[in-house]
Amino acid sequence: MFCPHCNALLCPPGGYFEIFGMEPRLEIAREDLERRFYQLSRQLHPDRFARRPAVERQYSLDAAAILNDAYRVLRDPARRAEYLLNEVPAAAGDRPPVPAELLEEIFEMNMAIESLRGGDQGARPQLAAAQERFLSMRREAGQALEELFDEFDRTHDDAVCSRIRLLLGRRRFIENLIRDVEKELAR
Repeated sequence: MFCPHCNALLCPPGGYFEIFGMEPRLEIAREDLERRFYQLSRQLHPDRFARRPAVERQYSLDAAAILNDAYRVLRDPARRAEYLLNEVPAAAGDRPPVPAELLEEIFEMNMAIESLRGGDQGARPQLAAAQERFLSMRREAGQALEELFDEFDRTHDDAVCSRIRLLLGRRRFIENLIRDVEKELAR
């Protein structure tokens, strides 16, 4: 990111893996990512470029913003996979298709939410139990994703990629359920 001749800061790369100087992979060492993040944060901090030309000051601001965004995405395995596989997460309020195996859980959760909204505080333990089940499902999906990430990094198999995409969609759906339950329990 620096000119080899004059050490001037150059226009930062836009790619998240590229800014960290890492090979694009689904499975990465979190410690390595964190080490690179702190090292680059120090090197690219806008205060270090206060007396440099305006273009370098702007590049520093741009690089710091990209670096922070990249770190937030790459440190989270699911977001990293979505980024790498060019998946677009559902927008706020949008929902991925309902996984068939969750239909009964969702029905029970919605009934408990309606009861709670109607003033039945006895529904609160049922929602708390649903929250624990959804958190467990999210952990299981995370573990399954890690195994698939490793397999995909080794094979680049399209079938594995398809399984990852399906599991990412399921995980996003579960995230929405967790958010809905937490919102109701917080009332």
